[in-house]
Amino acid sequence: MSVIGEQIKKYRIQKNYTQEKLGNLIGVTTQAVSKWERGGTPDAEILPKLADALGVSIDALFGREEQDVQLLLTKKLSTMPCEEAFRQAFNYCWSFIPGLTGDESFSESFYDAFTGHPGQQSDQSPDFIAKLLRDDGLTTARMSNDFRYFFLMTRPHDDGISAYFESEEAIRQVFALFADKKILKTLYYLYTVSDIPVTSQLISQGTGLEPDDVERCMKALCDKKIVHPMRIASVDGEINSYIIRFEANVLPLLCYADEIAKGCQYPFFGMGDRKKPIF
Repeated sequence: MSVIGEQIKKYRIQKNYTQEKLGNLIGVTTQAVSKWERGGTPDAEILPKLADALGVSIDALFGREEQDVQLLLTKKLSTMPCEEAFRQAFNYCWSFIPGLTGDESFSESFYDAFTGHPGQQSDQSPDFIAKLLRDDGLTTARMSNDFRYFFLMTRPHDDGISAYFESEEAIRQVFALFADKKILKTLYYLYTVSDIPVTSQLISQGTGLEPDDVERCMKALCDKKIVHPMRIASVDGEINSYIIRFEANVLPLLCYADEIAKGCQYPFFGMGDRKKPIF
C-alpha cells in the first residue's frame, strides 16, 4: 500500500466513512477509493476535494501533516511582530482544548463559536474559562478582553506527579510566603519596576511599609530566589538594591490564585473524565 493509500484509509476510518460515502462526497466510484487504498494514486485534480472531504491538508495525505504543522507554526510566529505573535500563539493554545477532547464535531463547533471572541469587543467582557482533565493530562485557559493565559500538562506514565514535587512542607512554605500580606504587597510593587534595581528606601516609599518590614520581606523573597540582591555604588557608599527577574514562575501562581479568589466555578466549557489519579 502506498503512503497516500494508507493516509486515505486512516482518515476515512477516523471520519467513520465507508468507501462508498467518501466516493460520493468527491464524485468518484467506490472502486476508485478502494483502488487508492490498495496502492493507487488519485489524480492531482482530485486531491483538494479529497483533502476537504477528509478534513485534512493535502500534505497530510502524503504523511507530512505533523511535521508541516509544527514547522508552519514556528515559522509563522517567528515572522510576526512580538505582540501579534503572542496573541496568535494564545489562539493556537485555545484551540488545543477542544481538540484534546477527541471529538472532531465538537472541536469544529467550539472553533466556530470562539473565533473572533466577543471578549475583544468590550472592556467589560467577562472571563471565559475552559478546563479539560483527562487521564493523559490536563489543560486550562482563561480569556477575557485583553488578559489571557494557558496551561497544559501531560501526565507522567508513572503513578502521578507527586514524585516530581518537593515535600508537602516545602510547598506549604511557598503558600505561606504569599499569604503574608506585606510580602504580597512588596511583590505587587516590584512588578511595577521589574526591570530596574530598586533600593529598600524606594520600596518602603512605594509600599508604605516600614524599613524593617521591607528588609524582612526582601530577605524572604531572596531566600526563594524570586528577588535578587544587588549592591550599587553611590556618593554615600554602597547601598542595597533588589531586582525581580524570574517572575515568570510567580505570575502563573498569582493568576490561578485570582481564579480561586473570584470563585470561578462556572467555566463556559469543562470536561473531566479522568479516572487515573493525578498525584
